[in-house]
Amino acid sequence: MSEVKVNKISPRTNCGTVQLGDSGDTITIPAGASITNSGTASGFGATGAVSWNTTVKTSGFTAVAGEGYFVNTTGGAISVNLPAGTAGAVVGFKDYANTFDTNAVTLVQNGSDKIGGSTVNATLGTEGLAVTLVFIDSTQGWLVTDNGTQDTAPTAQYVTATGGTITTSGDFKIHTFTGPGTFCVSCAGNPAGSTTVSYAVVAGAGGGGGSALGYYSGGGGGAGGFREGRTTTCSYTVSPLNAPAGLPVSATGYPITVGGGGSGGGGSCGPNPPSCRSPGNPGSNSVFSTITSARGGAGGESGANPGQTPNGGCAGGSGGGGGGYNSNGDGGLGAGNSPPVSPPQGQPGGAGSIPGGGQGGAGGGATTAGAGPSHNAAGGAGATTCISASPVTYGVGGNSGADCNSLADSGTANRGNGGQGGNNFGPNAGGGAGGSGIVIIRYKFQ
Repeated sequence: MSEVKVNKISPRTNCGTVQLGDSGDTITIPAGASITNSGTASGFGATGAVSWNTTVKTSGFTAVAGEGYFVNTTGGAISVNLPAGTAGAVVGFKDYANTFDTNAVTLVQNGSDKIGGSTVNATLGTEGLAVTLVFIDSTQGWLVTDNGTQDTAPTAQYVTATGGTITTSGDFKIHTFTGPGTFCVSCAGNPAGSTTVSYAVVAGAGGGGGSALGYYSGGGGGAGGFREGRTTTCSYTVSPLNAPAGLPVSATGYPITVGGGGSGGGGSCGPNPPSCRSPGNPGSNSVFSTITSARGGAGGESGANPGQTPNGGCAGGSGGGGGGYNSNGDGGLGAGNSPPVSPPQGQPGGAGSIPGGGQGGAGGGATTAGAGPSHNAAGGAGATTCISASPVTYGVGGNSGADCNSLADSGTANRGNGGQGGNNFGPNAGGGAGGSGIVIIRYKFQ
């Protein structure tokens, strides 16, 4: 094989044509070699293709046929002069900073060349736009052959939010609200990243019912309603009450309500008059978006002498327990899961004893009913979830009053646990207060 080494090949006549090889020949460009086009290329590739210029344009300029440009209009609107139109000439433009919608690009005609058959300059005003134009003839001029936006090739976007106490567990953010606040979403994400959140919403629990001094025990307060939902992107261990899906969010603020616990009922003033003892007080609802967890039901106060009929336990997220020595046919137990939701947010309280017995019923819990009638009957079991990375149990019912002289126990704050009923003996016959609720929100952020 022969080799020719020269610096320049020119035609024999001025402005002539140089031919490389004959028809059927193959011209090979070896690896590492490059060809620089400083003129007009024709017959290469498909019609309408451009070579993209990677120098970002930030001010007005004149386009060159065969080139595409990345245009940054962050600093203001830009005008671009189109090249003279010749059949097959092509130009392209791409919104570099996604600001065409704020500061547009104006395409200025060259002389009498039309744009889309019009003699009016064209405007590129769509965020993220990429567009290719080919000059076809004097009738239509420059015509759009390709266009699109960055959304056609989306990257993963994730939920971004503020509010509450924020912690991180791997790829997940956890927002914990122990009081009122706002879960403020600034980015709702996309399907390639995340668009929904997991939640646990626990209401405030009911207080325990009071006991008459030296006579019988009060009913335990019902736990605050417990509701949980987990997104498909989360893998933490859920409670038995987990709903099948989380909640979609949008870029807005979501007010958060965290329910307080109800106070315990009064007692300690002896068997008579009956007005000296009172039932407990219900808790308050907790709310996030479309999820409302119902307040825990109050525990019933105890009876004393025959013929005195105390209030039974109240219905709620979980029901309050009936007081000892009550005349209610069902023992005064309060219904759970009221109002009803699925999965159920709580269970009924336990029955207190009817006349002839002095034992109260315990408050219902998130997953089981309260026990009773019995002194110090166990409150219903709560629900354990790992939404905040480690296992925590919420929504335990309050025990019924004990056969002792001591203060009744209050429910744990921010767990939605019910207060204990008033104890049977001594001056400390008042019911315990219910524990406040909590709202926890979890989502994938990377």
